Amino acid sequence: MLVVALVVLALYWPIMYLVNIPAAQRALDTGAALPCKTAFECASQLRSPVLPSPQQLWDGFLSLMFPLNSPNAIPLNAAVTALETLVGLLLAAAVGLFFAVGMVASRAFERALLPWIVASQTVPIIAIAPMLVVVLGQYGVQGWLPKAIIAAYIAFFPITIGVAKGLQSPDPLALDLFRTYNASPWQTYLRLRLPASVPYLFTALKVAMTAALIGAIVAEISTISFQGIGKMLAENSRASDVVAMWVIMFASAALGILLVAAVGWLERLLTPWRQAQVAPRSKAPPARQEVRA
Repeated sequence: MLVVALVVLALYWPIMYLVNIPAAQRALDTGAALPCKTAFECASQLRSPVLPSPQQLWDGFLSLMFPLNSPNAIPLNAAVTALETLVGLLLAAAVGLFFAVGMVASRAFERALLPWIVASQTVPIIAIAPMLVVVLGQYGVQGWLPKAIIAAYIAFFPITIGVAKGLQSPDPLALDLFRTYNASPWQTYLRLRLPASVPYLFTALKVAMTAALIGAIVAEISTISFQGIGKMLAENSRASDVVAMWVIMFASAALGILLVAAVGWLERLLTPWRQAQVAPRSKAPPARQEVRA
């Protein structure tokens, strides 16, 4: 990670000058009042740069981080978006598990439902979000909960497909053994299929976590929101504050990394046997050699 960060930092400066110099030259040609004389010098001092300089990003980060409890600061808004994402992921997990079990248990259920599940993911979320918020508002569901439901709408698909694949992953010989022991379908699910689907479940949760975060942010942008990362992006976009938008996007990426890392930590906590299986084996001691006189 450190090597990648150093490479990105090394490439950032030349790319920043490459994309900002033409904009700086156009600003100088129009006679704009800039605290610089050459396009190269102005490339890192533009008020609305194409790509902000590291100093501009740092200044924007400090202005948007403090005070921590400010309604316009990143920490409070990121916490709201994280809450919407986590609740949406829990709802998506419940719906995804139900659909996955149904599709594995019944071939007719899979044929009837799977095309509609796929079709649901082709509807633009930016179009359905306002309508869903209006419908839920008629029943008194307001605030962050509609955003969480929209996040769940985006996130349930990978969970459904991943868990269904995991439930179908047990070895056929193991399934024959359970039938030999006259195990009921529920015993087969609880003792064989569900444990076998755990790796697929956590992989699907990591994918769904990023989808839920994107869904929550898009829902905040496309609806009336008073808090959240999406609200900050919409406000600064209307204000044409390019530096603030870049800072908020980096903050959103950092939030996604933290949430996915939390799923990975939960996986290590709940599946210690998997960590023991993938742990590197210690080297066996060298065989004792006979020494002949």
